[in-house]
Amino acid sequence: MTDLPGRPSRRGFLKGSVASAALLPLAVPAQAETLPDLPPLDQYKPQYLTAPEWAFVMAACARLIPSDGNGPGAIECRVPVFIDRQLAGAFGKAETWYMEGPFEPAADPRLGYQSPLTPAEVYRKAIPLFDAWCADHHGAGFAKLTAEKQDAALTSLQKGEVGLAPEQRDFFSLLLQNTKEGYFADPSHGGNYKMQAWVYIGFPGARGAFPEWAGRENVKYPLGPVALDGKRA
Repeated sequence: MTDLPGRPSRRGFLKGSVASAALLPLAVPAQAETLPDLPPLDQYKPQYLTAPEWAFVMAACARLIPSDGNGPGAIECRVPVFIDRQLAGAFGKAETWYMEGPFEPAADPRLGYQSPLTPAEVYRKAIPLFDAWCADHHGAGFAKLTAEKQDAALTSLQKGEVGLAPEQRDFFSLLLQNTKEGYFADPSHGGNYKMQAWVYIGFPGARGAFPEWAGRENVKYPLGPVALDGKRA
């Protein structure tokens, strides 16, 4: 969620995220890859994340888009699978990013990414430091905390109170951005399982033409979403 203490309405947050995510550099590669049916999350074997990292990502996603609303949460949509696959791929390696210095970690975040670390390296270096901070301040690693303490810890991370190194300052923003992307991306990237997020917000997906709906305002679109591979929700 964009502001943990305020906890905006679930549906409003998710609908707003669709628009805001369009302004962010997408984590997904240009070419979508059709996935075979994935196993349940407890049987999924991460491609990049270690077991402790996977436990953290699972717990963090569960709090950023929780399952206790009137729609699917990040776990139901298998957002952690999306994040793991992205970190293992071109996004995690920053293959299409300009990664030459100089870097200025103290620069305004609006000036762009200011770290010599790739996104995968940011996750790898920041997660154990954040877990250690959680143990010192809350008595256990993040994944083992209560939901209330996890929210408090994420709020501290969001506010820059955790004491990460300057080159890791974008960890929370990457985590939140990737969680949103995994929730709303085409299922071919590993998240948005069975297009549940699209169904929830009424997004039609990859339907190719809407000429008959031009000019029809305030009319609910009656058809469900379609994925890039042609599957229908």
